[in-house]
Amino acid sequence: MLPSTEYHSPRIVFAGTPEFAAVHLEGLLSSGYLPCAVYTQPDRPAGRGRRLQASPVKQLAQGHNLPVFQPHTLNTPETVRQIAGFHPDIMIVVAYGVILKQAVLDIPRLGCINVHASLLPRWRGAAPIQRAIAAGDRETGVTIIKMTEALDAGDILASSSWPITEFSTSATLHDELARLGSSLLPPTIDKLVRGTITAHPQPKQGVTYAHKLNKQEAHIDWSLPAVHLHRLVRAFNPWPVATTILRGKPFRILEAIPLKTADAVNGLHTTDTPGTLVAITNDGLDIATGDGFLRLQQVQLAGRKPLFARELVNGLSLKIGEQLG
Repeated sequence: MLPSTEYHSPRIVFAGTPEFAAVHLEGLLSSGYLPCAVYTQPDRPAGRGRRLQASPVKQLAQGHNLPVFQPHTLNTPETVRQIAGFHPDIMIVVAYGVILKQAVLDIPRLGCINVHASLLPRWRGAAPIQRAIAAGDRETGVTIIKMTEALDAGDILASSSWPITEFSTSATLHDELARLGSSLLPPTIDKLVRGTITAHPQPKQGVTYAHKLNKQEAHIDWSLPAVHLHRLVRAFNPWPVATTILRGKPFRILEAIPLKTADAVNGLHTTDTPGTLVAITNDGLDIATGDGFLRLQQVQLAGRKPLFARELVNGLSLKIGEQLG
């Protein structure tokens, strides 16, 4: 959707860092919106060589010859003055990585707006995609809000829902929500500039917080139900990846499915100790859990490439009764 010629195209400052934000910047450019400035996080060391690497937003912006700025924060007096110097009508913030102070929020004529990867007020915070999958939510989406100093608590301008299926991982859902948000953003800007959109306060009920992920919580507790573990495997793919221990070494689980009944593993009983390898099939490795079984389909040994679980059987001489933990 191109901006209407009936009004002056807004002056936009864009702030974002990862691929999720870059997809939204690409959507703006494709819709005819050309930011007058782009802010992104400083280059970070990445890869085995730990060489400095530009963010996806920086790479995209430079490819379109947009001015790029990389302060450590937007909240210093110097950066506040710099942003104000662009006289923005709107500032769009997508996964920038720093909470903005009121001095920044007050600069744009029409305010700062944010695209968040959940249906607010559910899953405010840093990891909404992963937390939604881990909690067993059947639905998520994107929400565009007018920003306030409070975390993801601003009035809602627009939202769009998206299903979470039993096959959704954080990787696949990330890409789906990025596309969803990037298609919702241009028409929302259009309505905001025209004054034809009304912001609505977030409901006071249903507020939850998506706390930042850490590696420790990705360690599998086999006493949990198989259905719960299946959600965690999907939520922690691609990072930090659900992990257990096999023969004293880390054993990463990339894909798995829950088996609800004992009949699914040749009549074995749920009295098996959680974490026990109870069956080896062409479809994977079946592990006893606190309730049911988890069939491991794609796994990764430390320092190795991902492979189908059944490919491990001969290489490691796996045997029924081995314990994971």
